[in-house]
Parts: sequence; structure tokens; C-alpha cells
Amino acid sequence: SWRVLAGEADIWNARALISGSRDALRRAGAETGAAQVRLEWTTEAGVTYPSAAAVALPPSSASTGCASLVHAASACRRALDAAVQHAAATAASNRVNSELAATTRRLRAIRDRWLPRLDAQLYELDLRLDETEREEIARLRWAGRPAEHTDGLS
Repeated sequence: SWRVLAGEADIWNARALISGSRDALRRAGAETGAAQVRLEWTTEAGVTYPSAAAVALPPSSASTGCASLVHAASACRRALDAAVQHAAATAASNRVNSELAATTRRLRAIRDRWLPRLDAQLYELDLRLDETEREEIARLRWAGRPAEHTDGLS
């Protein structure tokens, strides 16, 4: 919608230039002042992103000019609002995509590096535990046998 509205604003600006003058168009733009943009931020799943955007525009001074100038000012205001909405949505998308890429890298590192390494260590520990159990069973068997006298005096 931003591109469509920007195209309409271009058309109305061209009409205002044709029917009025370049100076009238510049004066209309200079008299209005700066726009104020307010963003609302939301955090979900550890990602902070802009969830809403609003534009506060000063009153238009183009209402005293020719009709094409009034329409051009209105079209520019709509295009600016759409541009701010588009910028907020793009920023939110970029932040979410960036976090998704980072999470994918972390998942791949866990799956491809950490898990195989931990599985190998678990396998080694299981082998050691099995060996220790076999040694303990052998010790208990030897400890449970009656002592044999080798001196021949029994």
C-alpha cells in the first residue's frame, strides 16, 4: 500500500506543480513542520520488535492553496503514514528473522557438536561404570570364598 500511495502522491505533486508553482509547493511543505512518529514495542519469545506505529502530523497549511495542492498534501500524508507502517513492519520482520537465524545457528551447534560430544562422553562413562561393576562383583566373589590354607596344617 505504501508504494501505491507514494505513486498517488507523486501524481498529485506533479499536478500541483503544473497548476500552481514550485514555490507554492515548497512553501506548503515548509510551513507544516516535522512529523512525529511514535512506535509501540512488544517482546515475545525473547524478541523485542515494533508492534504499532503512529504518525502525528502538524495541521496542513495547503488548505489555502489550489485544489491540486490540497490533494497533493493529503496524498503525501497518506503516503507518509503508509511508509511509517511499512518501516515498522519491516523492522519487526528483520528482528524476528535475525533472532530466527541466531536460534537456528545455536540449534545446529547443539545438534551437530554438543550432542555427539556428550553422547561419546556418556558412552565412555557407561563403559567405565560397567567395568567398575564387573570389578566389584569379582571382588565380592573373592571376598565371599572361604580362605584356603596353604601351609598344610589344617
